Amino acid sequence: MQRRPLTCLGIAALCLALATPSAALDLDLEPPELPSLVNGNTQAISGEEVRLGRAWLRQFRAHAPIWQDPIAQAYVDALVARLLPYSSLGGIRPISTLVASDQLNAFAVPGGVIGINAGLFAFSKQEAPMVSVIAHELGHLSQRHYARGKARAEQTQIPAMAAMLAGMLIAASGGGDAGIAAAMGSQAAFIQDQLSYSRRFEHEADRTGLQTMAGAGYDPQAMVDMFRTMQRMIALQGGNPPEFLLTHPITESRISDAQGRVDQMNVDATRGESLEYQLVRARALLAIHDRDPRQATTRQARDSAPEDARRYLRALIDAEQGRTSEALDILDALARRHPDLAMLPATAAQVALEAGRIDDAISRSRRQLRLMPGYAPTSLILGEALLQRDPDAAYRVLHDLAGQHPEDPQVFALLAEAAGHSDRKAWGHLARAEQLQLTGHIDRGIEQLDVAKDVAEQSGDTNAIAQAEQRRDAFIGYRETMEDFR
Repeated sequence: MQRRPLTCLGIAALCLALATPSAALDLDLEPPELPSLVNGNTQAISGEEVRLGRAWLRQFRAHAPIWQDPIAQAYVDALVARLLPYSSLGGIRPISTLVASDQLNAFAVPGGVIGINAGLFAFSKQEAPMVSVIAHELGHLSQRHYARGKARAEQTQIPAMAAMLAGMLIAASGGGDAGIAAAMGSQAAFIQDQLSYSRRFEHEADRTGLQTMAGAGYDPQAMVDMFRTMQRMIALQGGNPPEFLLTHPITESRISDAQGRVDQMNVDATRGESLEYQLVRARALLAIHDRDPRQATTRQARDSAPEDARRYLRALIDAEQGRTSEALDILDALARRHPDLAMLPATAAQVALEAGRIDDAISRSRRQLRLMPGYAPTSLILGEALLQRDPDAAYRVLHDLAGQHPEDPQVFALLAEAAGHSDRKAWGHLARAEQLQLTGHIDRGIEQLDVAKDVAEQSGDTNAIAQAEQRRDAFIGYRETMEDFR
């Protein structure tokens, strides 16, 4: 697990688990066959779009700065899942990726990929404005704004997505205006070619997003308020808008249209202020201001963050500065005060692990998972902690986690380590290969598959041999698709 929440080496979100049972292992330990990202009978998203979206995300994750924070990722994944039933986006499971950038930005890519910058959390003082942006991006996906006009899209989609990737990578990596200009140049080329956001597409995504928010119990007025806040930001910055507004321009007519629709909606918002959101926002602020945590606390105070969110941030800072006991005292008190918030005991277990208190981390993780089974960040912490005490037990935990969360290469990185330390060497190389291909390093992944096959041949593991051969063919296909974006 990364000791810093922001890292420039990415994790992607596209994986098939090790699906073939190994003769060397008990059958109930082998990863199950995993569902496809897209249902076979869907008419909303084509298999080609999914294939391109997966390849695009591999390339993005290979080069973009990634906010690698399992707790924040779990929150975003749960939020997207909450919105999805009301989004008109059928037959697909969107994949979210978190970007380590303080810029206000979010994006949607064909095939169900949603990207969210850490800076969006910093900008959104409450959960509902943040939700409005995600709902808007789901609107773009549900309306297939990238793929309208199939014949024309087939001619332009790959070069368009390649240009979009290049610009976004420069901007996400701190290229500033040059990156934004590149991204805008690529998008400008799509205005007539289905990939750019036309004014009509923006209105459509707003309308769909408003309905999604209302259906999920959020006040749709938050979207209009978010637009107006962004307008004020432009004025304060002298007309230099953030990345999000370059690709999603806000006009008075757009705001008026959204406000008119909100005024016609009879919505009884059931979701109020969210402490869970404020805790994740604290993590984002600290990630952005990791060199000077005082700026994170100042931002919280200026935005009138709840006291418990401030205490949570104080605990995170204490942990980073070596005051482990003080941090754990705060987190344990918060967990007693808010027993339904899984991220509080998970954070305490993470703090214990990162401080080298391995047995405490194991104990805390197991206790939480008895009460809150299935919380992925805690399972990940437990698996990493068990690597130092019982690699076989670590393998079992991480193996189950890989089956439940096949989109997380961090799980496969730890699974590879656990397999290697528990006499499952061929399967360890297979897991490492998956982790590498998920992060866009296909050639290195193929090398790992070849090593896995050699090791399996020496041990007579025919199932691992077959798996290595099968995945090699798949990796070559991934590589060919990724080359389209280079």
